[in-house]
Amino acid sequence: MDRVTARRLPAWIGLGGAALIGILTAVQARINGQLGVRIGDGFAAAVISFGSGLIVLVVLSAALPQGRRGFGALVTGLRERRIPIWMLCGGVAGALSVATQSLAVGIIGVALFTVGVVAGQTVSGLLLDRAGVGPAGVVAVTPARLVGGALAVLAAAVSLAGGVHAPLVLLVLPFLVGAGIAWQSAVNGRLRQRVGTPLTATLVNFIGGTAVLGVAELIHTAIAGPPTSFPADPWLYFGGVIGVTYIFLAAALVPYTGVLLLGLGTVVGQVVTSVLIDALWPTEAAPTVGASLLMSTLAILSVVVAAVPWRRMPRRGH
Repeated sequence: MDRVTARRLPAWIGLGGAALIGILTAVQARINGQLGVRIGDGFAAAVISFGSGLIVLVVLSAALPQGRRGFGALVTGLRERRIPIWMLCGGVAGALSVATQSLAVGIIGVALFTVGVVAGQTVSGLLLDRAGVGPAGVVAVTPARLVGGALAVLAAAVSLAGGVHAPLVLLVLPFLVGAGIAWQSAVNGRLRQRVGTPLTATLVNFIGGTAVLGVAELIHTAIAGPPTSFPADPWLYFGGVIGVTYIFLAAALVPYTGVLLLGLGTVVGQVVTSVLIDALWPTEAAPTVGASLLMSTLAILSVVVAAVPWRRMPRRGH
């Protein structure tokens, strides 16, 4: 997709798609977190989520013409060294995201997980756009984007203001997840340009993520033993399908939005949905309703500030 075509996509469509990604991310986080709690093994829950998504993607890639063309372009690009190895590593960030969902969300809740992700996405998104890692190339860090990013970080800080009774590692991991998601979006967007379809970029993401999580689960099983039982509720196993959907959308949208704007748009859907989920189904470490509402307002405001094309008023007499 060239940049001329990318400019024709209305901003509200890109932001709406990004918000949908956020909604799906929040729902997936709670599903995977609950599965991890029910199984008693967060790594096994992550493998189930990523592995089921991989199965869906293999079937789609084999059945759809664009999937077959994209896979052929991938093989050719690797053979001719036009696709560097680093473009295949987005799945590592996806694996970290799903593993952290399974390990942490059942304890700290979706909202606290989300605000850590928000802060990580914001900082990483600014740096990646400025470095030109994403498919949109170098994206200027304007004052409005800086202010929008600062508001997103402030939204993350609000939820922690009252103190959180949870292990520190569970609070640090979401920040790393956010940084990884921004990098994953940039890498998958670049790979999508090389192979011509987000379907193949998403497939590569899930292959790498499943491999990483599989190794992690083997190590965990050798130390702690395998899970003893699995819940029968079907909805606990839809995390992988949801992950396929939002990673596919992210790879398709990032050429139009840039890494930071995609992350900020995702924040709106993710934060609002997280607040609703925790209000209806709270955990012991969930923030108060007041803090959650303030956090949501700041997150939405951050998107408005960063996305609106602010223009300087012309000086009189010129």
